[in-house]
Amino acid sequence: MARSFKQCDVFTTRPYYGNPVAVVLEAEGLSTDEMQRFARWTNLSETTFVLPPTSGGDYRVRIFTPTAELPFAGHPTLGTCHAWLEAGGVPAGDDVLQECEAGLVRVRRGDGRLAFAAPPLIRSGPVEEEDVQRAADALRIDRSAIVDAQWADNGPGWMAVLLESADAVLALEPGFVDFDLGVVGPGGAEDWELRAFFPVNGATVEDPVTGSLNASVAEWLIATGRASAPYVAAQGTVLGRAGRIHVHVDDDGTLWVGGGTVTCISGEVAL
Repeated sequence: MARSFKQCDVFTTRPYYGNPVAVVLEAEGLSTDEMQRFARWTNLSETTFVLPPTSGGDYRVRIFTPTAELPFAGHPTLGTCHAWLEAGGVPAGDDVLQECEAGLVRVRRGDGRLAFAAPPLIRSGPVEEEDVQRAADALRIDRSAIVDAQWADNGPGWMAVLLESADAVLALEPGFVDFDLGVVGPGGAEDWELRAFFPVNGATVEDPVTGSLNASVAEWLIATGRASAPYVAAQGTVLGRAGRIHVHVDDDGTLWVGGGTVTCISGEVAL
């Protein structure tokens, strides 16, 4: 059957300069296998499926990579919310409340951007030395080039490593990265530069712009006094993208991660 479909670019106000996500609206009746098959076919980093809410949200979303379902991911959250609002969705309150496997996630509108409230970390704390060396080996750098490392897992399972500068981050030419690895350094085009690497089918893939990583890294940088909010991070530079991630902290301590969202494709998909 024909279902409403949008492909949105996230963390950008310029089409084709952010990170795309495919959004299937009105996904009721699709099985998990059908969702996974379509996500494999789109071959984007994530494809989402919008469903009626079941736990107090404005809508429910399921998020798939080409190989697995995720409990949460950042840019699919913003892209899905953008598509839902553009299709006529009306939230019950001031913020949009999204249901996903990780729980309820608030999405705020303002300043021409959407922002999600960072979900709680599943795993945090310092990284064991053996794993720090493993990250250095995967990145093909000396262990001494890593200033610090932290588990930054809010769903995808990120390990985050800090390098001395944005230039050091941009100069990376990693080998095979067999785990989810985020790299951050100060300076560059904005306050911070990030890159994100993960394995797909035995090869290293770099994500253009990564909301979940930016959320967990922001918590780490702010908690350790290395960053203060608000700030803007850049990601995707090496890939020819111009992702911009805006980080803000409310007076109550809620951390918000946001950016621009634009629709690039709108129509129907037979599914």
